[in-house]
Amino acid sequence: MTETWAFDGERTAVTAEEAVAVLRRRIAGGRLESWLTGSTGRLLSVLSNTERALVMLLDGEDDPGAHAVSADSGGASGGFRLANGQCDTYPDEDTVPLDEAFRIIRQVIGTGLPPTDTRWAVDS
Repeated sequence: MTETWAFDGERTAVTAEEAVAVLRRRIAGGRLESWLTGSTGRLLSVLSNTERALVMLLDGEDDPGAHAVSADSGGASGGFRLANGQCDTYPDEDTVPLDEAFRIIRQVIGTGLPPTDTRWAVDS
C-alpha cells in the first residue's frame, strides 16, 4: 500500500503537487505553520518565514523526528510564526530555502522518502 498524505484536520489526500500548491497559498496568506499526516501515522511539518522553512519528518506523534538542514549556511533568520502566534528565530543551518523545502515535500509525499541529497539532523 502506498502512503497517502493529508493536511492536518483534512480527510482528503493530496498529491505532492497539490500539497506544494496549498503550502504556497498558506504561506502567501500568512499561515506559516502546516502539518501533514501520512496514512501510516508519519507527520510532515513545514514552518516558514516566507523565505526559508523548517521541514520536519516524524515517524509518529511521540517521535522527536528529524529536520532538513543546510549545513553550509551561517547566520540566523526570524519570522517563523507558529499557529499559536509564537514567533521564533532559527539558525539558517537548521532550515532550508523555501524552494528546497518544496522539493523535499514533493519527494516525501511522492515516494515516501526524502531526497537522497538532503541532509538531516535527528532531533532528540
